[in-house]
Amino acid sequence: MKKVNLAVVGATGMVGRTFLKVLEERQLPIDNFYVMASSRSAGSTLTFNGKDYIVEELNEHSFDKPIDIALFSAGGSISAKYAPIAAEHGCIVIDNSSQWRMDPNVPLIVPEVNPEDISWHKNIIANPNCSTIQAMVALKPLDDKFKIKRVVYSTYQAVSGAGVAGWKDLENGLKGEAPQKFPHPIANNCLPHIDVFLENGYTKEEEKMINETRKILHHPDLKVTATTVRVPVFDSHSESINIEFENAFDMKEVFETLKNAPGIILEDDPQNNVYPLAINAAGHDEVYIGRIRRDESVDNGINIWVVADNIRKGAATNAVQIAQVIIENMQ
Repeated sequence: MKKVNLAVVGATGMVGRTFLKVLEERQLPIDNFYVMASSRSAGSTLTFNGKDYIVEELNEHSFDKPIDIALFSAGGSISAKYAPIAAEHGCIVIDNSSQWRMDPNVPLIVPEVNPEDISWHKNIIANPNCSTIQAMVALKPLDDKFKIKRVVYSTYQAVSGAGVAGWKDLENGLKGEAPQKFPHPIANNCLPHIDVFLENGYTKEEEKMINETRKILHHPDLKVTATTVRVPVFDSHSESINIEFENAFDMKEVFETLKNAPGIILEDDPQNNVYPLAINAAGHDEVYIGRIRRDESVDNGINIWVVADNIRKGAATNAVQIAQVIIENMQ
């Protein structure tokens, strides 16, 4: 397999550090490796594969050197400025921010779901929203088999989805301290408020899930609605997904379809209290699915419970998986 020059932008953040961890675990064929961040972190040291690397300050000349792939997790404004610069230098950017996700010229990729869309990239590829990624791994095989008519999302999202500041709000809130990141205490509380509110009453996070689902599944008119909630959990997002199909189905077929789909672990034995739990998904790359049951309020519907580590599969791992597909196709 061809060795590549790879950079991590935003390397000192929560997702950036997880990029390094996942890259180590998956042993991508890396020749030259670079870590970049803002001026605040420049000069600090990160260890990767047993070797220390000095964090470079990201600037307009960072991609003057030959870099094949760059994993970005430094926020939308940074991606807006620097991803095109990297792309112009022939570097393929895999961006974790929301900046490029709905750009019609940028593929939005979950490798288990739509790897074929990577082929039409123009050197920028978008990593979907964390809550969307795990939902797509669950929905794609069901859509292929039964054709999805409507989706209703209700999410229970960990504080790590709001970065280090979100994590600290829960940690400090459990000690009785006032919140710094969230508008209300998150400790012993649930906040039906992720990202900013829009004119239609939805939050930006809810709109992301709706629009990204349509784009990834290639169903621009799919009926989708969402309510996204921040909960007092450190790691792993949980989602209740109600799905209505166009076609009739047998429940055994649903179980078999999910059981045989890539990236999924079924945990569905309610009689023995076996179902996906956030605490068990943390630190893993798979999407866990359980509580699978028929929705008896409609003709062709089911309810499922979907759990995944939002920093790994919901961000870092998904991006690294995209990089793996690119490298495999470089031969």
